[in-house]
Amino acid sequence: MLETETSVEVIVDLPGLTAEHVRVLFKNGVLVLAGEKPTPYPCEHVEPTFHLVERGFGRFARAVHLEGAFDGSGTRALLQGGELRVIVPKVVDRRGQEFLVPVTSA
Repeated sequence: MLETETSVEVIVDLPGLTAEHVRVLFKNGVLVLAGEKPTPYPCEHVEPTFHLVERGFGRFARAVHLEGAFDGSGTRALLQGGELRVIVPKVVDRRGQEFLVPVTSA
């Protein structure tokens, strides 16, 4: 996860997945990444025995709590080359900013 002046970006490695396998939801300051990674060896009769597995399979979910004001409707997610990049834009903080108010005559 990284923060820039205009957004927060969450980057997750999801090798072997397509966009259909992933769901991204942003609500009340929580970014939820969920999905399911199918096993690469679907076998109806015999389940394979793995001796070493570095990548997990099955359902997954991660929740990231974000502090601050964000534009949920402007959130974008791109899954490319096994990397999911979710960009959540910040809302410009206008507190303390000066506004010139025009004065007119009646």
